[in-house]
Amino acid sequence: MFSRLPMFHRIGAAAYKANLDNTLALSSLTGNPHLDFRSVHIAGTNGKGSVSHMLASVFQESGYKTALFTSPHLKDYRERIKINGHMIPETVVADFVGRHIDDFERIKPSFFEMTFGLAMKWFSDEQVDIAVIETGMGGRLDSTNVITPMLSVITNIGLDHTRFLGNTIAEIAVEKGGIIKPGIPVVIGETHPESAGVFRRIATDCHSTLLFADKEITVSRDYEKQEPGWLNVKAVALGSEIELSSPLTGIYQLKNIATVLAATQLLSQDTSLGPELSIESGIRNTLVNTGLQGRWQTLRDNPLTICDIGHNPHGIQHVVEQIRSIKYRNLHFVIGVVDDKDISAMLVLLPAEATYYFCKADIPRGLDANLLMKEAMAFGLKGRVYHSVKEALNAAWSAANNEDMVFVGGSAFTVAEVI
Repeated sequence: MFSRLPMFHRIGAAAYKANLDNTLALSSLTGNPHLDFRSVHIAGTNGKGSVSHMLASVFQESGYKTALFTSPHLKDYRERIKINGHMIPETVVADFVGRHIDDFERIKPSFFEMTFGLAMKWFSDEQVDIAVIETGMGGRLDSTNVITPMLSVITNIGLDHTRFLGNTIAEIAVEKGGIIKPGIPVVIGETHPESAGVFRRIATDCHSTLLFADKEITVSRDYEKQEPGWLNVKAVALGSEIELSSPLTGIYQLKNIATVLAATQLLSQDTSLGPELSIESGIRNTLVNTGLQGRWQTLRDNPLTICDIGHNPHGIQHVVEQIRSIKYRNLHFVIGVVDDKDISAMLVLLPAEATYYFCKADIPRGLDANLLMKEAMAFGLKGRVYHSVKEALNAAWSAANNEDMVFVGGSAFTVAEVI
């Protein structure tokens, strides 16, 4: 699979297919399995992975056999396809590829298109109750957009993948808003002046109920209840206050929790759902139920070492805000990025007082570490180049004392190599 199918997360633009033809061909080939179960569709520039995993955990805690389709994977390809937190068996992957190898030669799907087809077939065969399905990129032309969900969710809009989705927030909103379906309710996580009108227009045209989470739900940290390893919050929804504990401790998760609460608010109005959704235990057990990694994840306590997959200006901004909320003597920043991002827009946000350890993740899309350091120097960021992510992290650990902080990020692929 890795050698024969074009993979966007490794090679970038050459793997991108701007239509649904291959997905529809694979769906037809496998009996349109995406029609066999209920689903929730989630798009957005940042946060869609966290929201997908939290929502899947809520469904699991509520007694539903819950499927989860996400991307990219960090360590194991099968992370992308799970049922009740369990990855798809290797034998199922091998059997699917073996059975359809001649069809792949004819259809020539991308890696993502094939993976989505595999996921839908397994979910159908296993007779799941509901699937939480995360888009790969965009929405309108994303392979996942063949589904008709119970609910559409768009977490937020930022300037990412502009080469494919548009150069403005409004243009990208049109692409992400392409997952809104006629008569299907939609949640927007964050209100942005350039995208709100776009979503209102699309929802009106589709006669779809529209809910802006940040207008309906208030989520704030509960400073009276501080626990190591937990983000304790108070949320106000529909006039009622609810206390929640999240193992996803990044401050930016406040917005994602609000989005999940808005989603459950709309889902609770669907009479086809049986039991009341178990929101508190669902959010509390997100990591246990789904195995999510790479979101403000602590790798070591001495020195404090944290990684996060934030990989675009919007995500990096939240990462830097979180770093500044922590007390430390010196900051050691291990960074590797991919070559198709707006590097300058990311670098300008990074703290100049840190020591940087420039590296390249072991993928073709990775930006050469020497080029990364050269660009970083223009923003006053200082450090050294290392031959690998592992070497960079070991150097940071060697240089740091127990009062320092080591951060690893810049891309999901850099994080994947340290987890």
